Amino acid sequence: MASHDGGLRNLSSADGAATRAAGVLDVMLTGTVFFDIVFTGLPHRPAPGREVWTEGMGSGPGGIANLAVATARLGLRTGLAAAFSDDLYGEWMWQVLCDQEHIDLSASGRYRGWHTPVTVSVAMDADRAMVTHGHPPPGPATRAPADPPAARSVLVDLGDPATREARWWRRASARGALVFADAGWDPEEYWDPAVLEALGSCHAFIPNAQEAMGYTRTDSPDAALRALAEHVPLAVVTDGASGVAAIDSTTGEQARAPALPVQAIDATGAGDVFSAALTAGTLRRWPLEQRLRFGVLCSALAVQQFGGSLAAPGWGDLADWWHTVKTRADAGDSRAQQTRNDYGFMAEALAGADTRRVRRAEATIARFSDADRGSDAPTPPPQPAAD
Repeated sequence: MASHDGGLRNLSSADGAATRAAGVLDVMLTGTVFFDIVFTGLPHRPAPGREVWTEGMGSGPGGIANLAVATARLGLRTGLAAAFSDDLYGEWMWQVLCDQEHIDLSASGRYRGWHTPVTVSVAMDADRAMVTHGHPPPGPATRAPADPPAARSVLVDLGDPATREARWWRRASARGALVFADAGWDPEEYWDPAVLEALGSCHAFIPNAQEAMGYTRTDSPDAALRALAEHVPLAVVTDGASGVAAIDSTTGEQARAPALPVQAIDATGAGDVFSAALTAGTLRRWPLEQRLRFGVLCSALAVQQFGGSLAAPGWGDLADWWHTVKTRADAGDSRAQQTRNDYGFMAEALAGADTRRVRRAEATIARFSDADRGSDAPTPPPQPAAD
């Protein structure tokens, strides 16, 4: 591989970018895209000198792509500024994000002589372990666009000091964009006060319960939520099986939503899916409880698939789920009847939605997605075996 120096070259910042009708994006994102390989269904933990066969494997774009795909699949016009390599992984991820998911990559760049960061994630014991290999991205790729495309919202990670200091999202906020922020887990458990200070330019903050208590120095999720509501208009605290709670000071609403019981395969990217759904509901001006339930639902559907970006549900998945709930409720299932009552807003939300099938994470880098094969597109003829 070429050395990581000035020989790196931006191949094209607009080549192959998804074109959109003139207008403002719904969501603008920037960050690092990883090639994710996810293993699920391990019979036991890996041990030195032993080989473990897993029940499942999926691959797809990861990192910031988790958010980008999740928002795009919910019908939000999504723009992404990120670096892509010209290697096989980079070319494939560009194609998936641009041509398949219709994400606007006009602010992204493609670079020669730098390889795609790769993460292997192993799901086990209701958690995951990850191994990542990569090199620092090209110099130009580390700088967010000085003048990003106009957008109605941006999503940022305030746990990253470089992001906190970046001007692009503050500039977007000043222009009227709603900033949805999280901060992630602090492995040192220092809980930098600078995170709360940065919330002055944000519309929403979406930590989990442990993170919220850490940053606010409180001893309960409810106390943390009340403390965060003093810093940001929309404070949201997710708490796993206990559900999610939020306070929206712009509307005076307080709401809770319980978790949906599901059999999870992998939780990779579930938090990103929740944030995407919350953003979509906020931009649609839904009541707070509906926004929370929508986020819970989208996350519950995501964790039943191989993790990462391609686990994110599309409106077709949501339509299938709603049809199943109604069918079971009509058959007298009391739990389904309660769910139908709680999620009655989905009938209106699905009206006119694009309910086509979406691609799922596959074990190999497939040339054609399941969605392609299920469409009217002709199936390519089989190729003769090599001698």
